[in-house]
Amino acid sequence: MRYLIERKLKRVSTQLASAREDLRVTAEHIVHFAEIEDDTRLRSIVSDSPLEAHEYAEARGDLAGLIRRRDELVAEIARLERRQDELLDEWNA
Repeated sequence: MRYLIERKLKRVSTQLASAREDLRVTAEHIVHFAEIEDDTRLRSIVSDSPLEAHEYAEARGDLAGLIRRRDELVAEIARLERRQDELLDEWNA
């Protein structure tokens, strides 16, 4: 039984490390795309051209997608941490 718990703990630990790395990378991308979104917003206001407005809409969509991904990763990390705690409780029982 402990062997199965150990295997599950290793798998959850690996998934947790991967999700945390994905979150780190996503956070970096959010910073970058937030700058792009801000820049395209200002250009669309100043130029008032349809092309600039389209670029701003694209940048907003890209940023929104990254924010959704970040939120998904945060939820996944919380789920994995709960699972890890459950497995540790089983291990100690």
